[in-house]
Amino acid sequence: MKLYRFLSDDDTSAFCHKVTAALNKGWELHGGATYAYDGARGVMRCGQAVVKQVPGTYTPDIKLGEQ
Repeated sequence: MKLYRFLSDDDTSAFCHKVTAALNKGWELHGGATYAYDGARGVMRCGQAVVKQVPGTYTPDIKLGEQ
């Protein structure tokens, strides 16, 4: 099955570390990163979709971050 996650965080090194951790667990980048201003909080936010092929059958209770 193919899994999908969308990672997001403030525009800090924490976002880069989150994406790097996913890549090192076998996730692959899917499309380009996004970058937007969060007016409610007054900060820039980053986002990146990642996908991963794993054995099994999809169910909504899968903990994507643990894959």
